[in-house]
Amino acid sequence: MALVRAHLGEDAVIVSAQDDGNGGVRVTAALDTDMQDTEGSTASYQDFGHAAVIRDSLMYHGVSTRQIDALIAAAGNTGAESAIGALAGGLESVHRFESLQHGPRKIALIGPPAGGKTATAAKLAARCVIAGERVRLISTDMSRAGGIAQLESFARILQAPFVTASGAAELGAALAASDASETVFVDTAGANPFNTGDRKELTALLAGLDAEPVLVFAAGGDVADTIEMARVFRDLGCTRAVVTRLDAAQRLGAVLTASAALNIGLAEAGIAPDIADGLIPLTAALLARLLLPKGAE
Repeated sequence: MALVRAHLGEDAVIVSAQDDGNGGVRVTAALDTDMQDTEGSTASYQDFGHAAVIRDSLMYHGVSTRQIDALIAAAGNTGAESAIGALAGGLESVHRFESLQHGPRKIALIGPPAGGKTATAAKLAARCVIAGERVRLISTDMSRAGGIAQLESFARILQAPFVTASGAAELGAALAASDASETVFVDTAGANPFNTGDRKELTALLAGLDAEPVLVFAAGGDVADTIEMARVFRDLGCTRAVVTRLDAAQRLGAVLTASAALNIGLAEAGIAPDIADGLIPLTAALLARLLLPKGAE
């Protein structure tokens, strides 16, 4: 605490502290004023025509006052004529949008139970097949009843190779055996981020893995819980996230807050249960449309 305050000042607080695996401790700290979400906003909106509708919409979704001010300030600088265009521009300045269509060709989907990982793996595979790409599916979900059978049935329909792996060694071998021309999606068992055993098991599975870990979680959760959940998976190596059930969530404040607070890129959006077209890249324009009321322009 003394070192933290020496660097950041007397208002600093420790947000989290974790072993770094090498005998040290990684500390995340912030100023106490940054952690507070006061109602007294100092932002001025009179010169921005769409500020009111954007602010009211973000408040409805439970976005923090501090982030609302940042988004409106950024939106006002876009010069966009529509509320959707202005908010989309503001979102692009605060958040990262990085589709899984770009980047590593080996992806391990991780996240809390019932977040939609298996369906997401099938949707990602279907998108590749429709685009004429070769794909392979791997499941490590040995604990959930029917988990393997569900993904295997999707693989059969897509005529894609499917294998199972019961641990880190088998998963590493399965990834190594994949063809270089294939895109590989690994469906992992749901991990309770607040359970020490689950975290250790997932950490062991991911250790040295030749694949990018991507967080999959459902929209509509409590803001604080979502941040704490996402922080655990961020610390396990996730830099991008797939947000599922956007079609069934009324408020998206948790998605925005977690992404901004933890610098997690928003990659894909689960917008329907359909496997063929139920997943699309999560863009700033799409998110702006979801945040604003229907009919907003």
